Amino acid sequence: MLKPELRFVTCLLFFLLGPHLRLSRADIGTAGSYSPPYTPTACYGNDYSEFPTSNLFAAAGEGIWDNGAACGRQYLVRCISAPVPESCVPGKIIQIKIVDRAQTATSPPSRYGSSIVLSDTAFAAIANPTVDYLNVEYQQL
Repeated sequence: MLKPELRFVTCLLFFLLGPHLRLSRADIGTAGSYSPPYTPTACYGNDYSEFPTSNLFAAAGEGIWDNGAACGRQYLVRCISAPVPESCVPGKIIQIKIVDRAQTATSPPSRYGSSIVLSDTAFAAIANPTVDYLNVEYQQL
């Protein structure tokens, strides 16, 4: 049991620092990339109107595919590391939309078994596009 003085100091610290502490709800995984052709997709077939005009989209890996429920989900994605040092764009976070299933995508991913396979545009927005894969933090919106 804490002494009353220590209990007071502990409570004071939590009170002062509490608003600045954030509990992360993000997941850590890997991201590969894939190139055109992007259709047909497991989510939308040949319907390009479902693709974001920014070209920031991805194919879901098996861990987030969820038997097709991942279609249309939005994620925030941030590069945290890569096999080649300094490949990530520091502080860059992108919002992507899931439009396909990585396992059945028309174009092969740069790395099989990735959590998310990003379009070329999305991949290049957060990292040097010459690396094969990234370690990423991603969070569903």
